[in-house]
Amino acid sequence: MSCTEYLVTLNIPPSLEELMVDSLLLLESEHGFSSFPVRAHHHNNSGLSLAEQVAGRQKRIRFQMYVPVEELPALLAQLREEFSDSGIQYWVLPVIEAGII
Repeated sequence: MSCTEYLVTLNIPPSLEELMVDSLLLLESEHGFSSFPVRAHHHNNSGLSLAEQVAGRQKRIRFQMYVPVEELPALLAQLREEFSDSGIQYWVLPVIEAGII
C-alpha cells in the first residue's frame, strides 16, 4: 500500500503564529489545518528564556494538516523559504487511514 497523504506537524514559536496562519491559509486552503498550544520538552536549552529553562518546557503552537503526496514538496519548500532559521520543528508522517465517523 503506497501512501497518498501525509500528516504534517509543525511546532512553532508563539510569535510566529499569525504569520503561519496566513501562510497556511494561502497554501492549504483546500484541506484546512488545526492549531493548538503545546509545551515542548527537550534537552536543548538554546533560545529558552530563564523561566522556560527553570520550568523545563517551552510554549509552542502546533499546527497539523493533511497534505497529498504531490503537494508535500511545495509545502515544505515554501515553509523553508518563508521561515528560514526560525526554530520551527516539524514531522511528516504517512497517513494510514483517515475519515469522519
